Amino acid sequence: MSSLRDSAPLLDAYLSYFETKRTPFTIPGHKQRASRLDAGLGVVVDGDTPLYGGLDEIKLTNQTLKKAEALAATLWKADFARFSTGGSTHANQAMILALGKPGDKVALSRTAHRSILSALVLAGLEPIWLSPEIDAATGVPIGISVTEFEKVINQKPIALLLTEPGYLGTLSDLSALVKSAHSHSIPVIVDAAWGGHFGFSPLTPQHCLQLGADALITSVHKALPGYSASALLLAQGKLLNLDRIEQSFETTHTTSPAGAPLASIDGCRALLQTRGDALISQLVSNVNAFKSSVQTNFDLPIFLNPSDFALGRFDPAKIVLRANQLGSSGVEIEKKLQAQGIRVEMADSDTVVFIATLADSTQEFDHLADVLVSILKSLQSSPRPTATSLSWSVVPTVAISMRDAYFADTEMVAAKDCVGRISADLIAPYPPGVAVVAPGEVLTAQILEGLATTKAAGVRIAYATDPSLITYRTVKN
Repeated sequence: MSSLRDSAPLLDAYLSYFETKRTPFTIPGHKQRASRLDAGLGVVVDGDTPLYGGLDEIKLTNQTLKKAEALAATLWKADFARFSTGGSTHANQAMILALGKPGDKVALSRTAHRSILSALVLAGLEPIWLSPEIDAATGVPIGISVTEFEKVINQKPIALLLTEPGYLGTLSDLSALVKSAHSHSIPVIVDAAWGGHFGFSPLTPQHCLQLGADALITSVHKALPGYSASALLLAQGKLLNLDRIEQSFETTHTTSPAGAPLASIDGCRALLQTRGDALISQLVSNVNAFKSSVQTNFDLPIFLNPSDFALGRFDPAKIVLRANQLGSSGVEIEKKLQAQGIRVEMADSDTVVFIATLADSTQEFDHLADVLVSILKSLQSSPRPTATSLSWSVVPTVAISMRDAYFADTEMVAAKDCVGRISADLIAPYPPGVAVVAPGEVLTAQILEGLATTKAAGVRIAYATDPSLITYRTVKN
């Protein structure tokens, strides 16, 4: 049976490097021999080799990266593909820098990740915020409606930026949004960080390029078994300038990319190409069996399921526990799981998110089910009404541009005196990293009280200058 390296040039180059005797007088400085200096340091770095002088010659004579990227473009049926060692954060920023010029407007979902907002500051683009629809039964965002997008077309956005799937696994009606945007020659760029497994099995939704979108960015280390901070940028050239994307990608990427993340992207591509359907189908089957085994112990539905949403609008591999249905705290469930050696991706008062991937076996699912059922039974109480998370519910009031706020003179102001002041910080519960307030937006009572309540519930509040939230960094009056 052939191995992945037979059809993955970067993966083969990485493995070949360590199979060949070499005496490098190049960077990296550890020379794969740091264990001579300290065993612990060696464990961390001796398996590292870069692209330049590692996966390829210093002059990139073999063009190994280009070969691998071409294979990815072919698999996803894209005109352009680049591998990033800076995560979806880098790929998002490179894509946005390639869109327009300072002052241009882009329409984007309010559920966008922090990296998108940071990119708008770097590029000087102005956001036109789109609010997601909230599902009344579950309280989760179910994407951007075509009506919501078409309300802002008269503001002449140069692009539509979407986050699909969302952090809780839901999706917009992408086909309809793409059709609407393209009727106005507006390109659609999708941050699909959590959807790297889409499009390779009939059991999952199609990926956004299959639905007509113009660019797809995905994290190869989230839903796929890639190296941390490995990501993939794919684009079509009909409405986007591919030369400018290439320029922006190189401008923002490191000039010393590590080999392991690149090799892992190539390996994951080969894995999807050769065994994707079978592996993803098995994952969905395992997730369904896990949910069923836990659910049989409780009367109310405690997980989000595809049947809760329109066809193709939910990731069937996503495990989202509705703690409010059990009358318990997601944060408390998380603490008890951690005590048993189990980590979860996200927990707040009402929700716990578990990430399942191709690397999980039935043994892991069975273990999680056994531990989880015991914990949930010990914490079960009367159900609580569904509360919409602060991350999904704030409608921003923009006072000045994010870029102006970023460079403005600022001052720290006591929280009690901040209503009506302009925030100089992006502040978000993390995970999911969705902004409750962005630079240039007005701090309202809803935002200040909501952040304080969220923090008190045990959720980490990220990116605030004062993480205690006793004071806020605001634009000077």
